[in-house]
This record gives sequence, structure tokens and C-alpha cells, in this order.
Amino acid sequence: MKAFARFLLAGLICTASFAGAGAYANDYRQMGKLVKIGGSNLAVTPPRDWNMLTVKPGKFVETWTLDGEQLNDLTIFAGIGAGQPLVKETNKKNAPLPKFTASTLLVEVPELLENTYRAYKQIGSFSLTQSTPIRFLNRDGIGFTYTYIDKDELPRKGEARAVVVAKKLYMITFEAPRLHYFDRNIADFRALADTATLPD
Repeated sequence: MKAFARFLLAGLICTASFAGAGAYANDYRQMGKLVKIGGSNLAVTPPRDWNMLTVKPGKFVETWTLDGEQLNDLTIFAGIGAGQPLVKETNKKNAPLPKFTASTLLVEVPELLENTYRAYKQIGSFSLTQSTPIRFLNRDGIGFTYTYIDKDELPRKGEARAVVVAKKLYMITFEAPRLHYFDRNIADFRALADTATLPD
């Protein structure tokens, strides 16, 4: 089983490397340089260099990676307003996405992410593994961890921080294959999330 998992990872590495020339075209996010996310006032100062994918999953959303989206995916949601989905809907009529609402509670954010993934990524396996109150953006927020299996059938782990400010959702997530990549880069995610700021 471990040999098969290593085989899958090797294939992902090749895919990410190949895609980097086209589909994974990116902008550079330089270490130590403050950057505002999605045209909002949410800002981070990367402790290391990251690549931002130019294809954004939503108007107020950015996806960053170190080695390719399939290997380490850091997504920043910079102010999802009431009535909006987390990501762009591709088929509103036949496959509508769940919406963030003015009445959505922090404890319901993990479920919102889960339901979005089930519809948007068409996954069947998603498990919330931990949820706890935290401070994020200098406000009371929620931190949670989760696991899921994507279309590539490779188990993935995720970690997120979220807060609601002025009826808008601000969230940062990190996901990577459970084998090797999550543990290798989770500290990079946490270091970046610690730099996030949002003016009062």
C-alpha cells in the first residue's frame, strides 16, 4: 500500500511539474513583502516565497502553492459576503453551491467548506477531525482540521482558520496529500497565517 501511495505521489509531482508551464502559470509572492489579497484589506507578509495561481477560484479568493496545487494548496478567502458561495459557481442552475449568509455562525463554517467541496470538487469523503476557538486577524475565530479524498483518490489533510468580520467571512486553508507533503509544509502555512492582518 505504501509503495502504491509513493507511486501516486510520483505521478502528481510529474503532473505538477508539467502543468507549471501552462495551466499552473503563476505570480510570484515574495518573502517579506506585504501583499493585499483579492483587492481587499486583508494582508499577509509571506515568511517564504510562494507562487500564486493566476486562475482564481473566486473573485475574493487566491490560491498559492509551493510545488503545485495538487501537492500543497493554500487558499485565502478575503471577505466572502452574505449570499455568496466560497468559490465561483460553474453551473448555478443544476449544481448550485452553498452560500455564506449573514446568519452563518463560526461553528458552521467547517460544514460550509465541506458542502462546498462535495459539490464543487465532487468528493464523497470529507471528515472534520478537530474544531477549536482561536484568535485570527486579532479577533475571535475558529480553527479546524479535516481530511478528504479527492478525485485522484489520494487521502488529503487540511487545516483552516476563519473569522467573520462585518458579516463577511475571512478564511485561510491549507491542504496537501496526507503522506509527506502535509507534514512537510504545515509549518509554512501556520507561519503565513500568523502574519495575516485586517484593519478594524
